[in-house]
Amino acid sequence: MGMAKNPKRPRDANQLAKSIVDLTTGAVEEEPPEGLGGKDPAAVALGRKGGLKGGKARAEKLTAEERSEIARIAASARWKKSD
Repeated sequence: MGMAKNPKRPRDANQLAKSIVDLTTGAVEEEPPEGLGGKDPAAVALGRKGGLKGGKARAEKLTAEERSEIARIAASARWKKSD
């Protein structure tokens, strides 16, 4: 399933200005972007809900020892990069 791309805005300042004027005056209508890509909006909303609470729910389930170990590994990775 291919998603149709919206046409890019012109890079030239004069052409961009004209396209903005055309859009503002209604001479040309802009097509709305296909944000969902043919997906069911209800399914997208449910997936977004789960994504918002995932990290917080995981953090609540961790013990203090597990959190400490994760932090130790992260700090080690950060210090290893700076070398």
